[in-house]
Amino acid sequence: MKKDITNVDWDLSRKIKGLFLAVFLVTFVARPALPAPASPLEDPVSIDAEQLRSLPPDKTVIIDTRSGWKYFLGHIPGAVNLSDWRDFTEKREGVQGLLIEDADFIVSILRPLGIDRQKTIVLYGDPTNRWRADGRFLWMFERFGFESVRILTGGLDFWKKSGGKIQRGKQDRGSPSMLSAKDIHLDDKVSATGPWINENLSSGRLAVIDNRTKKEYDGATPYGSARGGHIPKALHIPWEQFFTEIGVLKSKPDLSALLEKNGIRSDQEIVVYCTGGVRSGMAYYAFRSLGYSVRNYDGSWWDWSLQSELPVEGVPR
Repeated sequence: MKKDITNVDWDLSRKIKGLFLAVFLVTFVARPALPAPASPLEDPVSIDAEQLRSLPPDKTVIIDTRSGWKYFLGHIPGAVNLSDWRDFTEKREGVQGLLIEDADFIVSILRPLGIDRQKTIVLYGDPTNRWRADGRFLWMFERFGFESVRILTGGLDFWKKSGGKIQRGKQDRGSPSMLSAKDIHLDDKVSATGPWINENLSSGRLAVIDNRTKKEYDGATPYGSARGGHIPKALHIPWEQFFTEIGVLKSKPDLSALLEKNGIRSDQEIVVYCTGGVRSGMAYYAFRSLGYSVRNYDGSWWDWSLQSELPVEGVPR
């Protein structure tokens, strides 16, 4: 049959419909179903930018742990600033850096920031800072009994790369929470003391990890410690070894390989320490991400070196 213009349109229409049907079958029928997006709750201590955006704002508190001036120059919208881990510490019996455990004091700082135990706490710092403290804050909140605390992977840089907006200026604290002293429940399972470590050193179930530099491990005292050396039987793994060059936590296979190389078993209880429990806070984060039972020793070498009855290895001659 000779095609007139009506027939040409009909042929073209049939071809388009056929093409559409083929695309539909390939896209939605032949292709296997995509896996559901990962739930933020699947990882107890890490969260990425996309997962953070999925959390309900009224059930989330974002905490910027960088310096006040860095916060002022740019931060995640709505984030509050806790810029100094030392604000939560005190000096006791000559030992500095010890966590304050007074519930009324803790509440006096956290409640005005809108923080309570019913909300998810998301922390971020500067991944390239050799003194980053977001791991210390993670441990601190878990020590206080908070059950949903995460660290934002890649910090502000990854947030910006994901298309996240930036807010500048001073923080607006917003409305205070209903947090009270009775909500603070100190979790002893995430904390260690010198006597407790010494008592369990020979048990075989404990792995003590020194997260300082090699020079400190071998006896240098650049931060005013009473003695040099390290805790007997302590393994030396600088905290940076748990992270990539850009400060992101290494993959679980890489972390597992690092621990296997150092003879660390998953059935052991881990104690991490440094000088004052800050660098070891980052190691605490790494072990928590792997699901290990881990304790951070906040007194760390400042405390251990001051207690003359506690043994020391690696004393410089």
